[in-house]
Amino acid sequence: METVLLYIVGILIIVVGLALSIGLHELGHLVPAKRFGVRVGQYMIGFGPTIFSRRRGETEYGVKAIPLGGYISMAGMYPPKDGQRGEHGRDATTGFMQTLVQDAPVLERAAEDAGEVATTVVVPGGTVEREVELDDPKRSFYNLAFWKRIVIMLGGPAMNLVIGIVLYAIVLCGFGIAQSSTTIGSVSACVIPAASAQQDCTAGDAPAPGAEAGIRPGDRLVSMNGTAITSWAQATKLIRASAGTPIAVVVERDGADVDLTATPLLTERYVYDERGDVVKDANGDSETERVGFLGIGAATEVVQQPITAVLPAVGENVGSVVHIILNLPQRLVDVWNAAFGSAPRDPNGPVSVVGVGRLAGEIASINTVPVADRASALIGLLASLNIALFVFNLIPLLPLDGGHVAGALIEAIRRGFARLRRRADPGPIDITKALPLTMTVVIVLGAMSALLVYADIVKPISVL
Repeated sequence: METVLLYIVGILIIVVGLALSIGLHELGHLVPAKRFGVRVGQYMIGFGPTIFSRRRGETEYGVKAIPLGGYISMAGMYPPKDGQRGEHGRDATTGFMQTLVQDAPVLERAAEDAGEVATTVVVPGGTVEREVELDDPKRSFYNLAFWKRIVIMLGGPAMNLVIGIVLYAIVLCGFGIAQSSTTIGSVSACVIPAASAQQDCTAGDAPAPGAEAGIRPGDRLVSMNGTAITSWAQATKLIRASAGTPIAVVVERDGADVDLTATPLLTERYVYDERGDVVKDANGDSETERVGFLGIGAATEVVQQPITAVLPAVGENVGSVVHIILNLPQRLVDVWNAAFGSAPRDPNGPVSVVGVGRLAGEIASINTVPVADRASALIGLLASLNIALFVFNLIPLLPLDGGHVAGALIEAIRRGFARLRRRADPGPIDITKALPLTMTVVIVLGAMSALLVYADIVKPISVL
């Protein structure tokens, strides 16, 4: 029962954390929009039926039933048709995982409350928008300077980035991360080649050099060949380069230094990349190399990191997300093969919100792991989620924030060329012309989400 409750608690933590991230993302849009004088009709967390809402001034603030998205509606998100420019604006939605179909009656009532004339229109693709006559057309989003529109649209992703940085700082500097120490955690009894399927030692196996030299678990490496050992990586590099050559090893045992001599054995080991994954050759087989081997493993310890480690960690996470997005078609093929075939799921591949929730539940329910470590893992999961949302929302396609930024930049360039050529101002770009592409993106994102949810149900990624 306790395990089940902890599992549920883990899921709730992620749901609440995601809802807060959504709220702050939309706040990142709302604050600059208000600052620049844009009329904001709604600020909503979630989508679907409205659970609660309250009007403050001209803006309705509320929470909807499904907390997996959010939006703010701004007057004049899309420019009016030619000939109507400057006469009215439109309320449309923008934001994190924005909903494409709005509650038209609610919008109409909001307009009536504000003393404005409102009509509901349905544009191609089914997006419901509200045309509103504004007392001051300058309060329309499309009438803002292009840089102000970019600031508003980047406010949401920027908020996710800030959240990610703060959460990473808590994990790295507050809790710390587990890393290899210079203390011996394990000593192999025998030598087993990396490519061998054998798991246990047999009578005919050669003893591991470390065990033969008298190294024991709990010993702390002090020096090798007179060189002080300050990291496990330093010791590993020296051992691998010394096959067949005796090494003078000094270890600290029970508070006293013990002198030992160990001769690394030339043996076959797997090749690992910077991420710790086994390197594959062109045929998909694991690559091996012949290096010196003692048969000793490091014990791990949790070490708090300096504040300077935060931004590099965030940058590495951003790079990983970009890599996934650039290789998304192949990643989705892999997910498909795993969901509908016998292929395994890639633990570093994309997951849905369902998968994130399952991972959070598993992390929270591992009773053998200290509470602090579980809390750190959950906070790290939320940090990674916010970084992923930051990168994803920057993709220059509607309805994502990056699509609106791209539209503002294209408009600025077009107007700049017009000024250089002393031509009339071409006016704002009507990005509604991109609705067919927008709907294609929405359909693709919906299909991708459905596939990931299904895969996370039938063949989930697990931390256990």
